[in-house]
Amino acid sequence: MQSNKLAVAGLVILLGLVVTTVAAPFLAPYDPTGQELGAELRPPCWAHPFGQDKLGRDVLSRIIYGARVSLLVGGVTVAITATMGVCVGIVAGYAGGSVDEALMRLTDIMMAFPGILLAIALMAIRGPGLNNVMIALCIMGWVGYARLARGQVLSVRERDYVHAARSLGAAPTRIMAHHLLPNILAPIIVEATFGMAGAILAEAGLSFLGLGTQPPTPSWGSMLNEGRQFLLVAPHLTTFPGLAIMVVVMGLNFLGDGLRDALDPRRLTRFRLERAATGSRADAPFQGPPSLDA
Repeated sequence: MQSNKLAVAGLVILLGLVVTTVAAPFLAPYDPTGQELGAELRPPCWAHPFGQDKLGRDVLSRIIYGARVSLLVGGVTVAITATMGVCVGIVAGYAGGSVDEALMRLTDIMMAFPGILLAIALMAIRGPGLNNVMIALCIMGWVGYARLARGQVLSVRERDYVHAARSLGAAPTRIMAHHLLPNILAPIIVEATFGMAGAILAEAGLSFLGLGTQPPTPSWGSMLNEGRQFLLVAPHLTTFPGLAIMVVVMGLNFLGDGLRDALDPRRLTRFRLERAATGSRADAPFQGPPSLDA
């Protein structure tokens, strides 16, 4: 992945998001909820590089604290949905038969519902709030991981080492945990990066509709909603939160593309063959993984 500059840029953006989240109290120049009456809709200046909103709050500070919401929603949603989906997919792929049929029909039913409409319906039942956003995203987000894991297991379960473990009397749970799961993690990790970007976008969309994070907690989506009515007189209220969402989602997509290329079995096989050809000499220098353009 080192040869993929876009993937490295995506990793830097993700690390920057994590650092911003952890060090938000030290990086934010002002209190994100502090109001300065009389300075409403002030454009960017030296004291407030991103300007101020309709209540005189510093936009830069609110964007920095809003990164906490995005990282929390993305991280928690991906962790829960990936765990649920991988467990369902491994069980379905390894067990087969009626178990596979029942679990896959359940995933088909879930995939038949439009994701954003299902989330809005759940929010209408449970009410707006950050916790309810994560619950809604988790309910509809595990199916992609389940189908991906099942497809990988259907291939891996026919390998010789799985047959050997089964013939030696290994329990199904041990086979799934020690032989299947480690060999299907690569595509799951790649899917998780794209899933995190999707969760951040979904949270921003729900907050834009007023169903996500509630005031005065800063969120990039809610900031877009607050600034849209001042789009012509104060465009900085929507420009900077929109750029924050775009940069983070774009960085995660770049990282996912880089991981997909780096973990591609065909590319890894070609890398090992080239290393075997050039590494017969003990003093052969290490050149790194082959470039995608090679």
